[in-house]
Amino acid sequence: MPAQPTEPSPLAAEPPGAPGTAAADAPPACEAALQALIDRVKLAASRGRPQRIRGGGGKDFYGQRLHGELLDVRPYAGVVSYEPSELVVTVRAGTRLRELEALLADHGQCMPFEPPQFSVGSTVGGMVAAGLSGPARASVGAVRDYVLGVQIVNGRGELLTFGGQVMKNVAGYDVSRLMAGSMGTLAVIAEVSLKVLPVAPAEATLMFELSETSARQQLNRWGGQPLPINASCWADGQLAVRLRGARAAVAAACKSMGGQPLDNERGQRQWTALRDQALPFFRLAQGEALWRVSVPDTATPLNLGPTLVEWHGAQRWVKLAPQDAAHVRAAAARAGGHATLFRGGDGLAAVFTPLSAPLARIHAALKREFDPAGIFGPGRMVPEF
Repeated sequence: MPAQPTEPSPLAAEPPGAPGTAAADAPPACEAALQALIDRVKLAASRGRPQRIRGGGGKDFYGQRLHGELLDVRPYAGVVSYEPSELVVTVRAGTRLRELEALLADHGQCMPFEPPQFSVGSTVGGMVAAGLSGPARASVGAVRDYVLGVQIVNGRGELLTFGGQVMKNVAGYDVSRLMAGSMGTLAVIAEVSLKVLPVAPAEATLMFELSETSARQQLNRWGGQPLPINASCWADGQLAVRLRGARAAVAAACKSMGGQPLDNERGQRQWTALRDQALPFFRLAQGEALWRVSVPDTATPLNLGPTLVEWHGAQRWVKLAPQDAAHVRAAAARAGGHATLFRGGDGLAAVFTPLSAPLARIHAALKREFDPAGIFGPGRMVPEF
């Protein structure tokens, strides 16, 4: 593996200037970093040398396999423009999530989909490429729903821009959102424009002692009521529900729903730990793997093993050996969903549920268009690509 450069400070790479105005032209260091990425891709394509696109490296565990020379995007970092009044921020892909969140927080704003941060160096490019969302996903949407535009370097070394800085900017294929979850297999994400939102005025966490079935049924009942439910989590007989919204709405919901309120500071720590998989549940014993099972929120318990339930029942984390892949996927399919081997697979099973033939053809066609030489992340999502 090539030596990794010292990690830069992304927001220090370019002073963002006064929020509300577009940033000036990119400084020479950023221009040089971008040109270096382009030159690297062109050379790799001409020689057929696989490239492994990487930001902070916090999601190296995710996917089928890692292969290729390290292509580090961290040197290309910093804020391009930030318009708090327009709820739009544009940043380079190497920008650290923590620093972007701090900038937004200074203006009472946030990324409401709560992107997981599995390392202190997690970057904006990695956030989009992985396409993962946190506890609030079922209520506010996924990361792809907040991607307004992207600038990418494709497998030919061409710098291309798609989308823009408003929601209604798509005519034809939505390439910007296609990059969300592409896992670095289509292109190098260079720049991203994101929609952001104001931080909710009030928040509260309520705890309930319920079985998995009772918790799911209760969440479904609450779902039919005008309650500011933002996130939920069930594990070991305990259901946690987070409320977010106007102060009056949160206060009224606390009275009508009951339960045991959790101290705000403790509640925030718990939700952050859930987002980043730092809760005790996510510790894997020898031979265990972590499965991410996506099913309808009305699906009954899967009864596969130790389980943590998120997203009001639609996302279920299960701990089971990778050798049990057929069993897990059959149970997910019966419930109307699918399963992903998220951690601990060690190559013993396919990470992602195999695609149907029509979808596989579409994926292959997209791969050829964006990356004709097949240099980006070979085998990361689909073993043969």
